[in-house]
Amino acid sequence: MNDSRTAAAGSIGIRLVDIPVSAATDPRAQIYVIDHLAPGTMIHRRVEVTNTSAQTAHILLYSAAAAIENGSFVGAPGNTANDVSNWTSISPNSVDVPAAGRATATVTIDVPKDAPPGEQYGVIWAEIRSADSTAGVTQVNRVGIREYLSIGSGGPAAANFTIDSLSAGRSSNGEPTVLAYVHNTGGRALDMSGTLQLAAGPGGLNAGPFPATLGTSLAIGDTEAVTIVLDRQIPAGPWDAYITLRSGLLERDAKATITFPGAGVASLVTPLHKPGSHLRAIAAAGGILLLAVGGVVIVGRRLSRRAKTAST
Repeated sequence: MNDSRTAAAGSIGIRLVDIPVSAATDPRAQIYVIDHLAPGTMIHRRVEVTNTSAQTAHILLYSAAAAIENGSFVGAPGNTANDVSNWTSISPNSVDVPAAGRATATVTIDVPKDAPPGEQYGVIWAEIRSADSTAGVTQVNRVGIREYLSIGSGGPAAANFTIDSLSAGRSSNGEPTVLAYVHNTGGRALDMSGTLQLAAGPGGLNAGPFPATLGTSLAIGDTEAVTIVLDRQIPAGPWDAYITLRSGLLERDAKATITFPGAGVASLVTPLHKPGSHLRAIAAAGGILLLAVGGVVIVGRRLSRRAKTAST
């Protein structure tokens, strides 16, 4: 993740080198530290710091507090501490990385025996500072790796979520949007991704897939909207909307009939939950013509018939 004071392109980066074997197929575990740890446990993870600038960079390495607020994973300002940052140490805690170079550091997370149960969050930061001698101002740029630590004996709490409702809307610049309201019903935080397919639209049109806007995180028990933005040439509908959302290896499907309003947001629609139904619906439209319109793939039998008429 990048801090709001993010370093410019051609500067510094940080990534995980070690991934637990048990989580090797989980895409979230490949970029974040996601672990369930019993009190009294110590783990180690290597990280790689890169410098793609044209000069040597002195990079500070440390952990600081984080939280999930209003659907976003937010790193606390500066070196704000919490339990996760107090348990996390990095060796070395600073490195001088030459231009176009890289360095490796070891992150140690040492959970005390009296650690409280539950899930907590932090960020492993790589930070550079540059002082402006004329203005007396220090500019701070940093980039980090999220830490999701679940503390407790036994196995980790199961992750789970429901897609409670869908709503069609239109942005201020006229783009159709779909909001999927997701409720985190499990025991772990979620980072949402997914796609939307539209079928059975005006004249038998199908459209998509459209990717969900990334960046929505849900704390345990939270409900937030995942947004999908469509091409403004998509007709108002009605449409059969098939949405697939996932967090890591966990995936849920839902279907609802929606119509895009001329402005604002339409009423909420309670979806049906039939895993795999979107695949059957799209497959049933086989043998039809695909046309690219404004960067959006639109499929339709009526468009197919018109194309044949124009060619005769």
